[in-house]
Amino acid sequence: MTFSCVGGLFLQLEIWDLIQSTGPLPKAVLAILVGFSLVSWAIILSKWSSFRQARAANRSFLRAFRKAPALDTIAAASEQFARSPLVTVFDFGYSEVARQMKSRGSVTNPLALERTLQLGMSEEITRLERKMSVLATTAGVSPFIGLFGTVWGIIDAFQQLSTAGAASLRAVAPGISEALITTAMGLFAAIPAYIFYNIFSNSIREFAARMEDFQLEFLNLTERSLER
Repeated sequence: MTFSCVGGLFLQLEIWDLIQSTGPLPKAVLAILVGFSLVSWAIILSKWSSFRQARAANRSFLRAFRKAPALDTIAAASEQFARSPLVTVFDFGYSEVARQMKSRGSVTNPLALERTLQLGMSEEITRLERKMSVLATTAGVSPFIGLFGTVWGIIDAFQQLSTAGAASLRAVAPGISEALITTAMGLFAAIPAYIFYNIFSNSIREFAARMEDFQLEFLNLTERSLER
């Protein structure tokens, strides 16, 4: 255990020494990649927390919705489930029902109600997809930024080799090692962003399916409420 800890410490020190010995451009590339990584991890943690809360709020809201005898009862309690994407769809639908009831005394335009529910769903999906493009950009661009830093570092290493006139692997190995750090950092930034982008995309599709099902439930409850 002690040997592995000491070995890991030496490895970290060697990597840090290599980073310090790199030129200005590789350091700038590393700074950019670190920035991408920090921003993507902040988004990942934020999305993970908000999606988990949204799922729990959806379950609670659906239980309340299915037990409610009328739309007015749900509207009065919907603020308790503000984190639920379904509440946004409900608010859009309820406002359209209220407008039609106020002007005509009943829901005479079900097509307008369906379109309003679709608008609520579209708005909620847009909110759920916010900042997803940053994860996609990090996953797609970071490896190429790291590769650019590596290519530049290898070119610089071979230029120094030609100037020094020492044609040996030992002479060029430190420069290549420094250059490869940017590729490693690019992958370090890109891989988590790619993984969580796919996870969150699947979650958004799941939320969208739940909202589509909820629209049908809303229309059914609306019809039952009007029949009474």
